Amino acid sequence: MFRRLRRPPLETPALPHASLISVHSQDDRLTVAGRGAWTSDYADELEQAVNDTVQTYARPKGVDIDLAAVERMDTFGALLFERLRRSWQGAGIEARVTGLAPRYRVLIDEMGRMGQEPVPPKRRHEAILERFGHEVVNVAKDGFSLLNFIGATVAAMGRVTLRPRTFRFTSMVNQLDRVGFRAVPIILLITFLIGCILAQQGIFNFRRFGADIYVVDMVGVLVLRELGVLIVSIMIAGRSGSAYTAELGSMRMREEIDALRVMGFDPVEVLVVPRILALIIALPLLTFIGSMAAIFGAGLVSWGYGGIAPDVFLQRLKEAIDLDQFNVGMLKAPFMAATIGMVACMEGMRVGGSAESLGEHTTASVVKAIFLVIVMDGVFAMFFAAIDM
Repeated sequence: MFRRLRRPPLETPALPHASLISVHSQDDRLTVAGRGAWTSDYADELEQAVNDTVQTYARPKGVDIDLAAVERMDTFGALLFERLRRSWQGAGIEARVTGLAPRYRVLIDEMGRMGQEPVPPKRRHEAILERFGHEVVNVAKDGFSLLNFIGATVAAMGRVTLRPRTFRFTSMVNQLDRVGFRAVPIILLITFLIGCILAQQGIFNFRRFGADIYVVDMVGVLVLRELGVLIVSIMIAGRSGSAYTAELGSMRMREEIDALRVMGFDPVEVLVVPRILALIIALPLLTFIGSMAAIFGAGLVSWGYGGIAPDVFLQRLKEAIDLDQFNVGMLKAPFMAATIGMVACMEGMRVGGSAESLGEHTTASVVKAIFLVIVMDGVFAMFFAAIDM
């Protein structure tokens, strides 16, 4: 009878880093034995050994990982062991671990849980509701911050009133020049074009009914009562409001505002009050200039496009409007100026230490200021309608 001889284990090619990992194969089952110190002190050698093992034995029938000869192991070694195990697990081969010292069991288990936590799927309506809730909370926080900033500004103005010598008059004049006088050319141009467009569109549509002359009534009421102050306020929010935010935000980034506090000065009193007062003075003047430019543009278009002579235009304008129309527009201007200044300065004082934060708050300043200006215009419209003005 012939006796069946047992096949001796096959010797596998030695790896370049056999001092840390040795591999041999028997009956198509791979045995990987770890040795020595699996710590960050041998990071390069250990990582190269793991990579070589995975590349050389990509698809074995089975894998045993023997860690009995591992003398020391830290987080780096446990992470590489987990990488070795998952490389075969991804190919559908489950590795069996033996010889692991009890003191390293918690470390290995913790590495095994990394990246395995399932992310709970969010339903679409839950995600929408969650985002809506966050937006509501953010709006509420912004509202409270604005009220707090308004209170701080009013208190600073009260202190300036009681101690007039502390008021930065030179700073206010400088800001008045920047937000007021330097803004006159662009305000004149934009409002002039708005008046021209209003008159052209009005004549084009009223001509169908033979009522060209009523374009004067429309332009007069719209410009003096609504559009004049609204267009100028939106332009100032984009031009001067963004400048306020950028200036104060840059001072925050350079810690100049903190330096003022250290020296005993109130930043709101020094930086905010002159800017807001300059805006409150400048916006009504710009509104008046812009309204006159819009009416002038409408008169030119009515004369050239509609055949309405200037003297007829002026006479009809006197009949269509009264002082109340002018007062309504001018009364809105200081409140809108204060709103723009408050929002712009508040956003500037909230800037963090990065350029990204400066850009975000500058954008938020313009958007919030324009939104509040339009809301205030609607509120004023309802108020003046209620008092029949």
